[in-house]
Amino acid sequence: MEGVIVNFRRGKHVQSNNQMIMVVSNYNKEKAKGLVGKKVIWTSPAGKQLKGKVSALHGNKGAVRVIFETGMPGQAIRSKVKIE
Repeated sequence: MEGVIVNFRRGKHVQSNNQMIMVVSNYNKEKAKGLVGKKVIWTSPAGKQLKGKVSALHGNKGAVRVIFETGMPGQAIRSKVKIE
């Protein structure tokens, strides 16, 4: 299964570099609840894999919050991730 990283998790003044907001197409809030706890892998253009875990829902439209092991680069936004 694949998802798309939409943005960093952020507030008005602070951005969390290791937490990202991810959307899976055609998923609503009820379906997205089943993704909590799944593993996520993002592959960089250089081939390095960064691993994360779906931690919670984000909003009412089926987006989820993913916490990665390390900080994510800005080029990860609008890129695909693999959900296991």
